[in-house]
Amino acid sequence: MMQALLDSFAAAARGLPLTLAIWGAGVATGLALGFVVAALRFFAPAALSWPLAAAVEAVRGVPFLVQCFLLYFGGPFIGIDLTPIVAGWVALSVYGAAYFSEVFRAGFMAVPPGHLEAARMLGIPRNQAVLRIMLPMMALAVLPSLANLAVILIKETAILSIITVPELTFRVQGVGSATFAFAETTLVLAIVYWALVEATAVASRFAERRIARALAA
Repeated sequence: MMQALLDSFAAAARGLPLTLAIWGAGVATGLALGFVVAALRFFAPAALSWPLAAAVEAVRGVPFLVQCFLLYFGGPFIGIDLTPIVAGWVALSVYGAAYFSEVFRAGFMAVPPGHLEAARMLGIPRNQAVLRIMLPMMALAVLPSLANLAVILIKETAILSIITVPELTFRVQGVGSATFAFAETTLVLAIVYWALVEATAVASRFAERRIARALAA
């Protein structure tokens, strides 16, 4: 049992950097895409916001596992032939963007219209009012939800093992398949993912305090 645990932790150490890389890239890309989609849905005419809303609902309505299968195994049929790592990053980014966009859109709607109206009455240009008033207030409001989605995405990276991405779960499951020590490998996976989730939660609370102090200054 002890040897299986040691082998599992060694495999986790080999797979963890790729898990963190794909997760970090997926979250960063998803945040950027989600913010753009939310801004377009909030500020653009209905002719543009409706198709974006339909796309968001389509992504949110399909399980992440199915999206990975469609992209990796179905992509070559329409000329999209991606490596497992690239396919995992794209799938995680698109999946995350759909949910991030809803959080950002709710953040835009949560800012009282009177704040922007007061800025307009003071002669502050709209773009400056959005940048200096709306976005800081929105950031504080949406940060807990964004952190929660980041936690969800780091756990979703385990699904990428299905399309042979050699990340954390893929590596540790390889040890289980070779040694039949499935209980030990599953325990190691649970410990490592729990540690990642807790680290993300601590970082989000720190960022929330920093933003709150910046707004109060």
